[in-house]
Amino acid sequence: SVREIGEAVGLKSSSTVHSHLVNLEKRGYIRRDQTKPRAIEIIGNNSSIVRVPVIGDVAAGKPVLAFESPECTFPLPASFLNTTNKVFMLTAKGDSMLKAGIFSGDYLVVSQQHTAEDGDIVVALINDEEATVKRFFKEKDCIRLQPENDFMEPIRTKNVKILGKVIGVLRKIE
Repeated sequence: SVREIGEAVGLKSSSTVHSHLVNLEKRGYIRRDQTKPRAIEIIGNNSSIVRVPVIGDVAAGKPVLAFESPECTFPLPASFLNTTNKVFMLTAKGDSMLKAGIFSGDYLVVSQQHTAEDGDIVVALINDEEATVKRFFKEKDCIRLQPENDFMEPIRTKNVKILGKVIGVLRKIE
């Protein structure tokens, strides 16, 4: 009953419990049968949610120092990730990837891997200290990290380490 739920979670007001149940139902977490007042079905579970660590900023412009200590975590559906690799998030800073739809302030969802295919958008570590997000291209004698901005030059280097491949972008609208 609503009263029993209230006791179990430490709420005294039945109307408060009822309000929470209505909100849970609206958000798709539970299903209630109006013909059976004590029937509540839990829909899905949190095992389909992955808490992805947000580990700092990455330059979508000039390379900056990389940070790797988690600031917080961000819940994402496991189906969104579609990878067996570890996943982390970074905040994009700068405007070098505008034509790829990556804007300063966007959250980048990154599949942790150390290899990339030509054309992949990657997070790369240059000279073991500067991280950047660019398109990856392997050339004869170097790696070309290509910005998606006509006003910026590519970075050509031999000393690059792939930290991961960008698999998603999340943006706040306001």
